[in-house]
Amino acid sequence: MRRIKVSSPAKLNLVLDVLGKRPDGFHELRTIFERIDLRDEIILTRNQTGRITVRCRHPHVPKNSSNLAVKAAMMLAQDFSIHEGLDIHIIKNIPVAAGLAGGSSNGAAVLQGLNRLWQLGLSTPKLAQYAAHLGSDVAFFLYDVPYGLGTGRGEQIKPLNLPTKLWHVLVTPRVKMYTKDVFARLKLSLTNKKDNVNILLPFLRKGQFFGLTGVLSNDLEPAILSLRPDFIRLKQKLIDAGSPGVCFSGSGPSVFACAESKAHALRIRAKLDRRYSQVFVVSTL
Repeated sequence: MRRIKVSSPAKLNLVLDVLGKRPDGFHELRTIFERIDLRDEIILTRNQTGRITVRCRHPHVPKNSSNLAVKAAMMLAQDFSIHEGLDIHIIKNIPVAAGLAGGSSNGAAVLQGLNRLWQLGLSTPKLAQYAAHLGSDVAFFLYDVPYGLGTGRGEQIKPLNLPTKLWHVLVTPRVKMYTKDVFARLKLSLTNKKDNVNILLPFLRKGQFFGLTGVLSNDLEPAILSLRPDFIRLKQKLIDAGSPGVCFSGSGPSVFACAESKAHALRIRAKLDRRYSQVFVVSTL
């Protein structure tokens, strides 16, 4: 096999609890990930140059070893003494630096794709060890499930294979928001002390839509709004457009609004200002 194509989906955080600062400098988290059908495509092609290259038309996707897709390939090539080269072509549909884990998902997709292309025979737990070296939310994408419970710094995953399918209107303002900047603004004394994950999980398991939308939460919201206070207006517009539950995903700036159905999501989208150019109707994958 000379070439392989892999899909790389985005995620939302239905709940994100920040529990405290860890000795290693990261934060202890508890989150529920949702995999959604907004996705990048990645084509991996062997080459004989011995070099790992990446190409992508999106101007803000790094074309060097800071790209997690490249890092994933370099780790596997080094550990398994693979000397042939690799071309990584990313067809980017997920907004960059948007709280949707596009880069992390790309890294996970390359781990899975190269496991097949290079016939490494690695198990999912072994791939998850590589994922943890790449980033905090990479491991979730290794599991073929719609939801996952993330703990630790987000890298410890309990797959949640639940039948509940959600619809959302996802709005990403054209502002890059980097995780480190948001966490730098976080005031732990102001974070919610409730166990929001275990409040939301029963609603998610039973598919109780209105119960679920009432308990969406993100402890990073005050930090996001301290950087961009104007984003509160976007949340309000989505509520006014008819969504029963609106929340930031990850470290922002993406905001998602829950909808009862695809038709309801399309009605919410139709009521939004045209100045929001990155608006997606998405559902659980």
